[in-house]
Amino acid sequence: MSGAVVIGAGPGIGQAVARRFARAGMPVALIARTRRTVDEVARALDATGSAPETGTGPGTGAGTETGAGTGAEPGARVAALTADVTDEAALRAALDAAADRFGPPDVVVYNAAIVRPDRVGELSARGHLDAWAVNVVGAHTAAAHVAPAMARRGSGTFLVTSGMPRPVPRYVSLSLGKAGVRALVSLLDQEYGPAGVHVAAITVDGPVAPGTAFDPDAIAEHYWRLHTQPRAEWEHDVLFSGRTDG
Repeated sequence: MSGAVVIGAGPGIGQAVARRFARAGMPVALIARTRRTVDEVARALDATGSAPETGTGPGTGAGTETGAGTGAEPGARVAALTADVTDEAALRAALDAAADRFGPPDVVVYNAAIVRPDRVGELSARGHLDAWAVNVVGAHTAAAHVAPAMARRGSGTFLVTSGMPRPVPRYVSLSLGKAGVRALVSLLDQEYGPAGVHVAAITVDGPVAPGTAFDPDAIAEHYWRLHTQPRAEWEHDVLFSGRTDG
């Protein structure tokens, strides 16, 4: 298996998803905006038995480094890479670095988002564009980079973390972004699904926190389930309304 790439690999869902795929024996490439964040997640995965590999390269965006190197250890199963998802060149370079290390990915998870409260008229046009760039355009950039190769080989999974199953007036930019994500998932499925690429969104309808009904490890199981789902049973929008097993 070629492995998994988790974009937006911070604490919470990103780290839990990376840990779930690593636990299945898959090499995992982590992509986050800052070196501190991605290194912390890599160390957490290292505690589960995966040795972190650090990739760095010249920054192509403001304050951004792209993952573009070899690792500290030849047998590393985790690659820690940095890229700002709003910087197309940096994100594509990080995805290339992940593929160079582990081969074309079997699954890519897009988990980056800007989550902040804002009502109608409270956020500037620039602020809305910045949020859209992270919440939607970054996912499009990642999919456009990896999905064609998945389609050519006839298999692959592209998963996007969603939320806000219904618009919420206190979260205008996020509501718009998550509506855009669901539209993007539908478009990607129409474009690449017939060639064997499973595209889906996981809509998390609540605040994520360990030990609660929205425990990130419980949520991560749905990412793994979608990735391993037989084609005849593919789902494209899974709603996680909270774990009910106590």
